[in-house]
Amino acid sequence: MKRPAWGKIDDQTGDYHPLAHHSMDVAAVFLRMLQLPVIRDRLNTAAATTLSSLTSQRLAALVFLHDIGKLHPGFQAKGWPPGLRRGPLRGHVDQGCAFLELACRWPNHPFHPMMRQILEWGDVAAASLLDAILAHHGRPVAETVDPTLGSWDYTVPHYNWREEASVMDDALRGWFTDAFVSQNEKLNDEPRLHHMVAGLVALADWIASDRQFFPYSAPFDRSYDKTAHRRATHALSAIGFDPGELPSRLVPTFLQVAGHATPRPAQAAVGAVAPDARLIVLEAETGSGKTEAALWRFTQLLAAGAVSSLYFAVPTRAAARQLHRRIDKALRRAYGAEAPEAVLAIPGMVRAGDASGRKLPDWSVLWEDHTGPVSTRWAAEHATRFLAAPVAVGTVDQAMLAALQVKHAHLRGSALSRSLLVIDEVHASDAYMSAVIDLLLHAHLGVGGYAMLMSATLGARARTRWIDDRLPAFDASVAVPYPAVWIRGESQPRIAAADGGDKTVHLETIPTMDPMQAAKRAVAEARRGARVLVIRNTVRIAVATWHAVHEIGGESLLMRVADAPALHHGRFAVEDRALLDRAVERALAVDRQRARGGCIVVGTQTLEQSLDIDADLMITDLCPMDVLLQRIGRVHRHRLPRPDGFDDARAVVLLPSGGLDPLAAPAFENGLGTWDGPGGRGGIYQELAVLELTRRLVDEYTVWQIPAMNRALVEGATHPDRVAAVIGEMGEVWKRYDDSFGGAQAAEAQIADMSALDRSVRFEELQFPGKDERIMTRLGAEGVVIHLSPACDGPFGVPVTRVTLPPRWSFGISSDAEVHVERDETGLLLLVDGRSFRYDRAGLDRIQVKSP
Repeated sequence: MKRPAWGKIDDQTGDYHPLAHHSMDVAAVFLRMLQLPVIRDRLNTAAATTLSSLTSQRLAALVFLHDIGKLHPGFQAKGWPPGLRRGPLRGHVDQGCAFLELACRWPNHPFHPMMRQILEWGDVAAASLLDAILAHHGRPVAETVDPTLGSWDYTVPHYNWREEASVMDDALRGWFTDAFVSQNEKLNDEPRLHHMVAGLVALADWIASDRQFFPYSAPFDRSYDKTAHRRATHALSAIGFDPGELPSRLVPTFLQVAGHATPRPAQAAVGAVAPDARLIVLEAETGSGKTEAALWRFTQLLAAGAVSSLYFAVPTRAAARQLHRRIDKALRRAYGAEAPEAVLAIPGMVRAGDASGRKLPDWSVLWEDHTGPVSTRWAAEHATRFLAAPVAVGTVDQAMLAALQVKHAHLRGSALSRSLLVIDEVHASDAYMSAVIDLLLHAHLGVGGYAMLMSATLGARARTRWIDDRLPAFDASVAVPYPAVWIRGESQPRIAAADGGDKTVHLETIPTMDPMQAAKRAVAEARRGARVLVIRNTVRIAVATWHAVHEIGGESLLMRVADAPALHHGRFAVEDRALLDRAVERALAVDRQRARGGCIVVGTQTLEQSLDIDADLMITDLCPMDVLLQRIGRVHRHRLPRPDGFDDARAVVLLPSGGLDPLAAPAFENGLGTWDGPGGRGGIYQELAVLELTRRLVDEYTVWQIPAMNRALVEGATHPDRVAAVIGEMGEVWKRYDDSFGGAQAAEAQIADMSALDRSVRFEELQFPGKDERIMTRLGAEGVVIHLSPACDGPFGVPVTRVTLPPRWSFGISSDAEVHVERDETGLLLLVDGRSFRYDRAGLDRIQVKSP
């Protein structure tokens, strides 16, 4: 019995979806995407012209060929009983390249007439577009073609690929009749268009492969195209990619967006920006409502039809989890029952709105409030699909992956193009991440996208980078108004008056970074009733400080999880991080009714940005001024009842006992300076001149008025004029260190540039590197992920599935290495690739093997 070509097949039941049907499904989804106004605008911008209806039909016809390699007998055999298989099994992407190339070269090939017609649409453009379309699995295809037909030159008794190719030919001509109308119109050959098409096809293939939208329909039906178009329209509406009439029907007021009727000055300034401004930068104090300003901007752009989605990016996972709840609540307030659920874009987490999902062994997701799939949460179920959500809140690295040569960068970029991209605390990026954000913005704005950057502490040298302006001198930089809204292309800011939210901060320095000294101070203040936030620059010192609190009898004051002390940093399993985030929010709640009594929260940089938490006093290590102001933003953030003696905000800054001079050697101490490791020179806060200027300002001004002093403090510690002056003053050793630091920064920017996905390059010239991990581990300072399968109960009593190593612990460890797990009374021992790690309430730690 002859077997037809299948495009999708159920290994368990044998049910199948004909290849022509699946090919039409993907083409129909793609064509429906092209009909959406925002996507259409981005494609026109990428093409630098208005695409005609004929071009749309021809693009969809090319998309129909995305899986043509599945015709190969070696691929079809994957769905046959073992006894029918002949020869080696084959993939379909490389075979698709071979099929089309051979169809052009070989006159007797069943697709030869078809390819001749397609090449008449514009041979160079058609070839490039087919390369982009065949890359629908997320990476450019390396073409190696056997000019003698090679593996295609055979048949098996029960399957004839030539006959099935004729079915595909007839379907393509019948379902895309308009594409083959003879007109003197050529396909657009703009590379940016081809890159965007690649991403849309990858997303369309993912959607069209989902059986909840495209159930299998066999046998082949010549009228199936109508079914595919109907299903495509439903699918895009169901997952929220097509917003439908929401923008025109519902235009929320500021009250609905923010929960209060009168916008604060910074919010009003953002609200007054016209919809045609593609990039704006908002500088305003922590707690001034930047999040609501961004949401208001989004609702305005949505109503204007300028965007159809939102991606809100923050620096840390803790901030993303908290912000996700705020934004989801705001969406319900603004749009009522029509509101889309906000997706939490953190890999390993499956969450949309208030609901959590659990991944099942068959790759489906079981949602806690449903017994079956929930189509509106489709984008939440896989990290690659996050940016296809109507609204998503996550870490900035999820957006930055769209700018790098990693798998599915095109899908991410094309999905993101329709979004307002909001990046909060943009100042926090290092040289590598700043360069990647540059690349991301260039790509996003280059196809007509919209972006909004926000920071409470953005110095002139960072701000001018984002808005393409010249760097003003120090005095002029200090004189710039604050708060301010900047628009790329305008030399002066839109001024936003201060809204009367000033707070007084008393600063004190202690010339030691010793964990015991920090612990003693924290315990003493907590016993006076203060909620104390302790932020250390490194995980090692944070853990040491936490243990020191135990040693001096302060255990009962520590933040608690599962009825025992805990601390907060990045080396916890994803499931435990969620527990720790909630514990921090309880301990440092912003509720006026929060319980009285002192407590201590010990953590790292995971607690310094974008979080709405409120401490009475903070103990912090020295760090750059912009970061220090962010940390101070977690103290007296709201007008709440305070214990006696804490009416004003207070911050204790811990300094290296020997000053900063020894670090210029170079050396490293608790996050300051640099270290040499297997991956080269590294560090956290490496710019010693900025650290020295920050130290001097803390010593000089022991009482700060925030935000009135923000501009002067940030410029005083980060402006290039001040940096150059202090280096000259400190001497030759500092000059050599700065030269080395500058070289390292330039190298990081160069590495980012080398890793960039340049969408001005012709698609057929792309060559992605072999290992995505080498690029991705620079984002968010994460290394190899250790997967625990099956899941193991972690130190807080919940099953954990994966733990991420720091990059410097990852060298020589394979991402797919087998993990052996042992358990004792306090935690887990993880053995992987000859290395040993301990995971307990203090987080993940490396076990050093002592030499005999």
